Amino acid sequence: MRRFLRWLAVLAVIGLAFALGTFSTVLVRTPLVVGQDAVIDAASATLVPVVDVANGARTIVAQPPSGTALKDTLVIIYPGGLVRPQAYEWLARALAVRGYTTVIPEFSFDLAVTDTARATALIARYAEGRRVVLAGHSLGGAMAGQYLADEFKAGRQPVAGLVLMGAYPPDGADLSAASLKAVSLNGENDHVADQAKVVDGLKRLPAGSRLVRIDGSVHAFFGRYGPQAGDGVPTVTRAQAETQILAAFDAFLAAL
Repeated sequence: MRRFLRWLAVLAVIGLAFALGTFSTVLVRTPLVVGQDAVIDAASATLVPVVDVANGARTIVAQPPSGTALKDTLVIIYPGGLVRPQAYEWLARALAVRGYTTVIPEFSFDLAVTDTARATALIARYAEGRRVVLAGHSLGGAMAGQYLADEFKAGRQPVAGLVLMGAYPPDGADLSAASLKAVSLNGENDHVADQAKVVDGLKRLPAGSRLVRIDGSVHAFFGRYGPQAGDGVPTVTRAQAETQILAAFDAFLAAL
Protein backbone atom coordinates (compact mmCIF):
# COMPACT_ATOMS: atom_id res chain seq x y z
CA MET A 1 0.00 0.00 0.00
CA ARG A 2 2.82 2.39 0.94
CA ARG A 3 4.59 1.64 -2.33
CA PHE A 4 1.37 2.40 -4.23
CA LEU A 5 0.99 5.71 -2.39
CA ARG A 6 4.61 6.62 -3.13
CA TRP A 7 4.07 5.92 -6.83
CA LEU A 8 0.85 7.89 -6.72
CA ALA A 9 2.69 10.83 -5.18
CA VAL A 10 5.42 10.61 -7.83
CA LEU A 11 2.83 10.59 -10.60
CA ALA A 12 1.08 13.56 -9.02
CA VAL A 13 4.36 15.52 -8.93
CA ILE A 14 5.07 14.61 -12.56
CA GLY A 15 1.57 15.65 -13.56
CA LEU A 16 1.89 18.96 -11.73
CA ALA A 17 5.27 19.64 -13.35
CA PHE A 18 3.83 18.88 -16.78
CA ALA A 19 0.88 21.19 -16.18
CA LEU A 20 3.13 24.00 -14.99
CA GLY A 21 5.40 23.56 -17.98
CA THR A 22 2.46 23.55 -20.37
CA PHE A 23 0.69 26.60 -18.97
CA SER A 24 3.72 28.64 -18.00
CA THR A 25 4.19 29.71 -21.63
CA VAL A 26 0.66 31.14 -21.53
CA LEU A 27 0.77 32.66 -18.06
CA VAL A 28 4.30 34.06 -18.27
CA ARG A 29 4.80 36.19 -21.37
CA THR A 30 8.13 37.46 -22.66
CA PRO A 31 8.89 41.19 -22.21
CA LEU A 32 7.40 43.74 -24.57
CA VAL A 33 10.53 45.13 -26.22
CA VAL A 34 10.64 47.16 -29.43
CA GLY A 35 13.43 47.85 -31.89
CA GLN A 36 15.21 44.49 -31.76
CA ASP A 37 14.15 42.66 -34.93
CA ALA A 38 11.93 44.78 -37.11
CA VAL A 39 13.89 46.26 -40.02
CA ILE A 40 12.55 45.46 -43.48
CA ASP A 41 14.39 48.17 -45.43
CA ALA A 42 16.77 51.09 -44.91
CA ALA A 43 13.93 53.55 -44.33
CA SER A 44 12.30 51.51 -41.56
CA ALA A 45 15.66 51.21 -39.80
CA THR A 46 15.50 54.92 -38.98
CA LEU A 47 12.25 54.58 -37.03
CA VAL A 48 11.81 53.00 -33.61
CA PRO A 49 8.25 52.75 -32.24
CA VAL A 50 7.34 53.54 -28.64
CA VAL A 51 5.27 51.64 -26.12
CA ASP A 52 2.33 53.78 -25.02
CA VAL A 53 0.47 52.96 -21.80
CA ALA A 54 -3.12 54.09 -21.39
CA ASN A 55 -5.57 52.83 -18.75
CA GLY A 56 -3.12 50.09 -17.85
CA ALA A 57 -2.99 48.70 -21.41
CA ARG A 58 0.19 48.79 -23.50
CA THR A 59 0.33 49.51 -27.22
CA ILE A 60 3.20 49.68 -29.68
CA VAL A 61 2.89 52.94 -31.61
CA ALA A 62 4.79 53.55 -34.86
CA GLN A 63 4.53 57.18 -35.92
CA PRO A 64 5.67 58.37 -39.36
CA PRO A 65 9.10 60.03 -39.08
CA SER A 66 9.51 63.77 -39.44
CA GLY A 67 9.30 64.95 -43.04
CA THR A 68 7.11 62.03 -44.16
CA ALA A 69 3.95 62.83 -46.11
CA LEU A 70 1.24 61.82 -43.63
CA LYS A 71 -1.67 59.62 -44.73
CA ASP A 72 -5.16 60.10 -43.34
CA THR A 73 -5.38 56.48 -42.18
CA LEU A 74 -4.65 54.78 -38.86
CA VAL A 75 -3.74 51.08 -39.05
CA ILE A 76 -4.47 48.82 -36.06
CA ILE A 77 -2.98 45.31 -35.98
CA TYR A 78 -4.43 42.56 -33.75
CA PRO A 79 -1.66 39.96 -33.10
CA GLY A 80 -2.17 36.23 -33.53
CA GLY A 81 -2.93 34.00 -30.56
CA LEU A 82 -0.05 33.73 -28.04
CA VAL A 83 2.10 35.95 -30.28
CA ARG A 84 3.79 39.01 -28.77
CA PRO A 85 2.91 42.39 -30.34
CA GLN A 86 6.51 43.09 -31.38
CA ALA A 87 6.32 40.20 -33.86
CA TYR A 88 4.42 42.61 -36.16
CA GLU A 89 6.69 45.58 -35.55
CA TRP A 90 8.36 44.99 -38.92
CA LEU A 91 5.02 45.73 -40.62
CA ALA A 92 4.20 48.69 -38.38
CA ARG A 93 7.55 50.33 -39.11
CA ALA A 94 7.28 49.73 -42.84
CA LEU A 95 3.80 51.27 -42.90
CA ALA A 96 4.87 54.20 -40.72
CA VAL A 97 7.64 55.25 -43.11
CA ARG A 98 4.94 55.28 -45.80
CA GLY A 99 2.98 57.80 -43.72
CA TYR A 100 0.57 55.51 -41.87
CA THR A 101 0.43 55.74 -38.09
CA THR A 102 0.28 52.10 -36.99
CA VAL A 103 -0.51 50.64 -33.58
CA ILE A 104 -0.27 47.11 -32.19
CA PRO A 105 -2.10 46.46 -28.89
CA GLU A 106 -0.95 44.02 -26.25
CA PHE A 107 -3.73 41.68 -25.08
CA SER A 108 -3.94 39.76 -21.82
CA PHE A 109 -2.08 36.46 -22.28
CA ASP A 110 -1.55 37.57 -25.92
CA LEU A 111 -5.09 36.49 -26.80
CA ALA A 112 -7.28 38.98 -28.66
CA VAL A 113 -10.33 37.04 -27.51
CA THR A 114 -9.81 38.57 -24.04
CA ASP A 115 -10.71 42.05 -25.34
CA THR A 116 -12.23 41.79 -28.80
CA ALA A 117 -13.47 45.39 -28.74
CA ARG A 118 -10.06 46.86 -27.90
CA ALA A 119 -10.13 48.73 -31.22
CA THR A 120 -12.77 51.11 -29.86
CA ALA A 121 -10.35 52.57 -27.29
CA LEU A 122 -7.49 52.55 -29.81
CA ILE A 123 -9.53 54.52 -32.32
CA ALA A 124 -10.49 57.06 -29.66
CA ARG A 125 -6.86 57.50 -28.61
CA TYR A 126 -4.96 57.40 -31.89
CA ALA A 127 -7.27 58.04 -34.87
CA GLU A 128 -7.63 61.81 -34.38
CA GLY A 129 -10.32 62.04 -37.04
CA ARG A 130 -8.55 59.78 -39.53
CA ARG A 131 -10.18 56.76 -41.11
CA VAL A 132 -9.16 53.42 -39.67
CA VAL A 133 -8.04 50.08 -41.10
CA LEU A 134 -8.18 47.11 -38.73
CA ALA A 135 -5.85 44.22 -39.52
CA GLY A 136 -5.42 40.91 -37.72
CA HIS A 137 -3.38 37.76 -37.98
CA SER A 138 -4.79 34.30 -37.23
CA LEU A 139 -6.86 34.52 -34.00
CA GLY A 140 -6.33 38.28 -34.08
CA GLY A 141 -7.92 38.40 -37.52
CA ALA A 142 -10.87 36.31 -36.40
CA MET A 143 -11.44 38.60 -33.41
CA ALA A 144 -11.11 41.69 -35.62
CA GLY A 145 -13.86 40.24 -37.80
CA GLN A 146 -15.99 39.43 -34.76
CA TYR A 147 -15.56 42.94 -33.38
CA LEU A 148 -16.63 44.55 -36.63
CA ALA A 149 -19.60 42.20 -37.00
CA ASP A 150 -20.75 43.11 -33.49
CA GLU A 151 -20.34 46.81 -34.27
CA PHE A 152 -22.22 46.42 -37.55
CA LYS A 153 -25.13 44.71 -35.80
CA ALA A 154 -25.25 47.63 -33.37
CA GLY A 155 -25.49 50.09 -36.26
CA ARG A 156 -21.89 51.28 -36.02
CA GLN A 157 -19.09 51.07 -38.56
CA PRO A 158 -15.91 52.28 -36.88
CA VAL A 159 -13.44 51.38 -39.65
CA ALA A 160 -13.03 51.86 -43.38
CA GLY A 161 -11.16 48.64 -44.05
CA LEU A 162 -10.30 45.17 -42.76
CA VAL A 163 -7.17 43.14 -43.57
CA LEU A 164 -7.15 39.47 -42.58
CA MET A 165 -3.84 37.60 -42.49
CA GLY A 166 -4.17 33.83 -42.39
CA ALA A 167 -7.62 34.32 -40.87
CA TYR A 168 -11.35 34.37 -41.54
CA PRO A 169 -14.43 35.78 -39.79
CA PRO A 170 -15.96 33.35 -37.27
CA ASP A 171 -19.26 31.68 -38.10
CA GLY A 172 -22.00 34.20 -37.39
CA ALA A 173 -19.70 37.18 -37.87
CA ASP A 174 -21.38 38.40 -41.05
CA LEU A 175 -19.99 41.53 -42.69
CA SER A 176 -21.36 40.82 -46.16
CA ALA A 177 -23.71 43.82 -46.04
CA ALA A 178 -21.20 46.24 -44.47
CA SER A 179 -19.94 49.14 -46.57
CA LEU A 180 -16.28 48.76 -45.60
CA LYS A 181 -13.58 47.22 -47.80
CA ALA A 182 -11.77 44.01 -46.94
CA VAL A 183 -8.97 41.80 -48.19
CA SER A 184 -7.84 38.34 -47.05
CA LEU A 185 -4.12 37.53 -47.30
CA ASN A 186 -3.37 33.82 -47.42
CA GLY A 187 0.01 32.09 -47.39
CA GLU A 188 0.30 29.51 -50.18
CA ASN A 189 1.85 26.96 -47.80
CA ASP A 190 -0.11 27.94 -44.69
CA HIS A 191 -1.10 24.71 -42.92
CA VAL A 192 -2.33 26.39 -39.72
CA ALA A 193 -5.29 28.34 -41.07
CA ASP A 194 -7.87 25.95 -42.55
CA GLN A 195 -7.69 26.77 -46.26
CA ALA A 196 -11.29 25.78 -46.95
CA LYS A 197 -12.47 28.04 -44.12
CA VAL A 198 -10.33 30.92 -45.38
CA VAL A 199 -12.04 30.67 -48.77
CA ASP A 200 -15.49 30.17 -47.20
CA GLY A 201 -14.87 33.20 -45.00
CA LEU A 202 -15.02 35.44 -48.08
CA LYS A 203 -18.80 34.88 -48.05
CA ARG A 204 -18.98 36.75 -44.73
CA LEU A 205 -16.89 39.68 -45.96
CA PRO A 206 -18.24 42.70 -47.85
CA ALA A 207 -18.99 42.33 -51.54
CA GLY A 208 -15.89 42.71 -53.69
CA SER A 209 -13.51 41.40 -51.02
CA ARG A 210 -10.49 39.63 -52.50
CA LEU A 211 -8.30 36.72 -51.51
CA VAL A 212 -4.64 37.54 -52.13
CA ARG A 213 -2.17 34.64 -52.13
CA ILE A 214 1.24 35.22 -50.62
CA ASP A 215 3.27 32.92 -52.86
CA GLY A 216 5.39 30.34 -51.06
CA SER A 217 4.61 31.76 -47.63
CA VAL A 218 3.51 30.03 -44.43
CA HIS A 219 1.33 31.09 -41.51
CA ALA A 220 4.26 32.20 -39.34
CA PHE A 221 5.69 34.56 -41.96
CA PHE A 222 3.08 37.23 -41.18
CA GLY A 223 4.86 37.86 -37.88
CA ARG A 224 8.41 37.42 -36.67
CA TYR A 225 7.96 34.85 -33.93
CA GLY A 226 9.69 31.80 -35.32
CA PRO A 227 8.28 28.55 -36.74
CA GLN A 228 4.85 27.36 -35.70
CA ALA A 229 3.78 23.78 -34.97
CA GLY A 230 1.73 22.27 -37.78
CA ASP A 231 2.69 24.94 -40.30
CA GLY A 232 3.76 24.17 -43.85
CA VAL A 233 7.23 24.43 -45.40
CA PRO A 234 7.99 27.78 -47.04
CA THR A 235 9.29 27.90 -50.59
CA VAL A 236 10.33 31.56 -50.32
CA THR A 237 12.45 33.40 -47.78
CA ARG A 238 10.82 35.36 -44.98
CA ALA A 239 12.03 38.57 -46.64
CA GLN A 240 10.35 37.60 -49.92
CA ALA A 241 7.11 36.84 -48.11
CA GLU A 242 7.22 40.12 -46.19
CA THR A 243 7.74 42.02 -49.44
CA GLN A 244 4.56 40.45 -50.82
CA ILE A 245 2.61 41.14 -47.63
CA LEU A 246 3.67 44.77 -47.60
CA ALA A 247 2.81 45.13 -51.29
CA ALA A 248 -0.68 43.78 -50.56
CA PHE A 249 -1.09 46.35 -47.76
CA ASP A 250 0.16 49.13 -50.03
CA ALA A 251 -2.34 48.23 -52.74
CA PHE A 252 -5.25 47.89 -50.33
CA LEU A 253 -4.55 51.14 -48.48
CA ALA A 254 -4.06 53.07 -51.71
CA ALA A 255 -7.41 51.83 -53.02
CA LEU A 256 -9.46 52.88 -49.96
